[in-house]
Amino acid sequence: MPGPSYFVILAEMRTGSNLLEANLAALDGVRCYGEAFNPYFVQGPKVDALFGFDLAKRDKDPFALLLEIKSSAPMAGFRLFHDHDARIIDHVLRDPECAKIVLKRNPLESYVSWKIAQKTGQWKLTNAKHQKAVQIAFDGTEFAGMLGALQEHQVRILKTLQHTGQTAFYLDYKDLLDVDTINGLAAYLGVEARLASLAKTLKKQNPEPLRAKISNYEAVAPALAEIDFFDIAHTPDFAPRRAPAVPTYMAAPKIPLLFSPVAGGPTDRIAPWMAAMAGVSEAEMHKGFKQKELRAWIKSTGKHRRFTVVRHPLVRAHAVFCDKFLSEEPGAFHTIRETLRKVYKLPIPPEGQLGDMRLDQYRAAFEGFLTFLRRNLNGQTAIRVDAHWASQSNVIQGFSQFAPMDVVLREDTLKAGLERMCDDLEIKAQPVSAGALDVPFALKDIYDQSLEDAARAAYTKDYQLFGFDDWSAT
Repeated sequence: MPGPSYFVILAEMRTGSNLLEANLAALDGVRCYGEAFNPYFVQGPKVDALFGFDLAKRDKDPFALLLEIKSSAPMAGFRLFHDHDARIIDHVLRDPECAKIVLKRNPLESYVSWKIAQKTGQWKLTNAKHQKAVQIAFDGTEFAGMLGALQEHQVRILKTLQHTGQTAFYLDYKDLLDVDTINGLAAYLGVEARLASLAKTLKKQNPEPLRAKISNYEAVAPALAEIDFFDIAHTPDFAPRRAPAVPTYMAAPKIPLLFSPVAGGPTDRIAPWMAAMAGVSEAEMHKGFKQKELRAWIKSTGKHRRFTVVRHPLVRAHAVFCDKFLSEEPGAFHTIRETLRKVYKLPIPPEGQLGDMRLDQYRAAFEGFLTFLRRNLNGQTAIRVDAHWASQSNVIQGFSQFAPMDVVLREDTLKAGLERMCDDLEIKAQPVSAGALDVPFALKDIYDQSLEDAARAAYTKDYQLFGFDDWSAT
């Protein structure tokens, strides 16, 4: 397999990238062109052009400059930060000919070094006698913002490398002081030259401990305590990502509304409402779109609203349980129901006896179904995560693969939400129906806190993201 033809240093300000560049430049056959794709200058603040490319010419065609860099030396490269030219970032991350060097540093040390450099104007130090020592004030909000941007970029790097089957050479700030590590990097680049010692032109600018460099050091610990470094508060989500499901979308003639139904939601209320708005039957609604057809509809309609409706997770689970597991009509999940009976021991009667369920048996079966949903959505069962019980947040994220929703309405305030949406479009809203009742039993007949807790355990993400309260409070 051929080696890389050029390299990029994926770093951030105040991570030691100047020192790394100096060491690489000391290797025979290696050239490094600084921040060649910084949006505010070319290579460095005091450089007017690189290979004849000034700022305007480079921004017009950054790939032409990239070709010049690649052909300028046996192994050439540059430094790239998260806010540099996004076109180049995307290209080099995906280019297997580009060797990726990922340089990291303790984010707090980088932040303090950056604040000091801003205050002193000293971004490099070649003579320790000229060091400007100052203290800076720590700003927790500012630090959290910088950390968020850094983490987002690091995730992008990692995911792109994973998705494209590549790897990178990872360095920590402290590794820059180890000549053997730098020589290992040379081997990674396919460079034969080795260093006997490290570059001595650059000096560490702020060697003092953090306590000596921060005037309000007592503010650091409380601010760091508020930052979830390990993403502990993240809600685990093992459900598969959903497709945009374009064929399920609905439109009606002559009204600028496009409905993206969440399976298990109140489609039986929205479809007749849209038909009434258009003065047509439900059979005359536009359904079964292909993406090309839907784009044409959007283009021809002009101003419109793409909307969906979310339903309380417990209400939705109950509706799906009734419609798909306690029905003997075509379209019910007969095979899955049998698996729930035999494998998960839900007390559901066999085919032909579903109408004989007692209330207590029905409640126990529904609670067992909620337990199954929790396990299923956590990837702990062999049964597919069907769209009818997939988390609503995942379904709506799937819609966004085609186009984001303009409006997300809640079923419990559906009338007011539809009226506001129609007002925005300057059309008069028709009344919306109450929808069919669940059979054989209504949710209110079996509801208690244990059912709510079971639904919340299954749909933690939906409860949190949409701010659902307990159903009893609605």
